[in-house]
Amino acid sequence: MKKIKFQTTINASSEKLWQVLWSDSTYRQWTAAFTEGSYAESDWQEGSKILFLSTGGNGMFAIIEKSIPGKQMTFRHQGEIKNGVEEKKEWGNAEESYYLQEENGKTELTVEVDATAEFQQYFEDTFPKAMKILKEIAEK
Repeated sequence: MKKIKFQTTINASSEKLWQVLWSDSTYRQWTAAFTEGSYAESDWQEGSKILFLSTGGNGMFAIIEKSIPGKQMTFRHQGEIKNGVEEKKEWGNAEESYYLQEENGKTELTVEVDATAEFQQYFEDTFPKAMKILKEIAEK
């Protein structure tokens, strides 16, 4: 497992960026870079389960490890979902974290992802595309 990091500066407040990251309609827009039709099911509360799904009902599930609105969201990945069935995986402490740091009306977004060798290149190719879409939405 390797931790990979992505950063961008977005000309928006951390509050606005937070809304764009986790509101259903905008979440679906920026995560389409990963899989068209991506969406999440969760109450977005710390300690809650979250399902990351595609239109076919496949995806991943995680626990929201940390949620500090406008500052940090961390998911601890638990396993995969195939045909609606959850399958726990031994990924250790595989996390995906979003850190927002606002200064002078601009927000530095840092994303850190623990990636298996199998998914490292995919994330390195796809996260910058997703963050570009996120930036475009947040700066409107």
